[in-house]
Amino acid sequence: MPRSIWKGAISFGLVTIPIKLYSATEEKDVSFRQVHPEDGGRIKYKRVCDKCGKEIPYAEIAKGYEMPDGRMVILDNEDFASLPLPTTKAVEVVQFVGEDEIDPTYFGRTYFLQAEGPGTKPYVLLRDALIKSGRSALVKVALRSRESLALIRPKDDMLLMHTMLWPDELRDGSFAAPSPDVTVSDAEVTMAQTFIDALAGDFQPSEYVDSYREAVEALVESKLEGTELPSEEEPEEEAEVVDLVAALRASVEAAKKRREEAESKGAETGDAAASGSPKTKTKKAG
Repeated sequence: MPRSIWKGAISFGLVTIPIKLYSATEEKDVSFRQVHPEDGGRIKYKRVCDKCGKEIPYAEIAKGYEMPDGRMVILDNEDFASLPLPTTKAVEVVQFVGEDEIDPTYFGRTYFLQAEGPGTKPYVLLRDALIKSGRSALVKVALRSRESLALIRPKDDMLLMHTMLWPDELRDGSFAAPSPDVTVSDAEVTMAQTFIDALAGDFQPSEYVDSYREAVEALVESKLEGTELPSEEEPEEEAEVVDLVAALRASVEAAKKRREEAESKGAETGDAAASGSPKTKTKKAG
């Protein structure tokens, strides 16, 4: 079991729910070291004070808030612990909202909420009440030295909490919108909908993999073994699209073909698993 990153309570009216918080996600990006290419030695960085020139251990580094006039206010752990902020140890429910009312752009990290001790029954009460009402709890909570809005929602048998950005942290993206002078025809929209229908389906997360991570790992293995990776064929340069309807029609046909091939491959895999023997490939004579 992972370690909890926060302990506190949910204030649900006059009901208090002691909880522990656990990270619900972990990023599995490819990790690299900065090294000297001549000998593979790792590059290290020192934390040096720009006034006295001394190297400062991480444990002795404090947080400083610089004023507009250049004055530096130094804050330590005791200062942060004494903040008059109720959300440092309590998740304060401020409103109940429909989940579809929240723009996904607001969402940050996701956490599991686990009831602690006597909090199990009120936890189940909140979970079941949210399910029956079709709503989620909008809350305020202080995590990692900052206060955030967050959304608590039921999923399966548990409660999840999604931290959110504040409204002034969302950038205005109107600059990216196409000019209103650009229009498309009904025929183009209809063909685009046909393409969407051709690729429509239920979301199956297990069907998707991080191809970049797999390619890097294969590259590392080939370097260790002194072998070369098979070269990829260069994609053909596509001509400039002039007729959108024709391009979409060709896209629909290609999508249908890919789906048929995927379904055929899935059926073969299922047959092989059912027979208890690995799938074999047969070469065509010729």
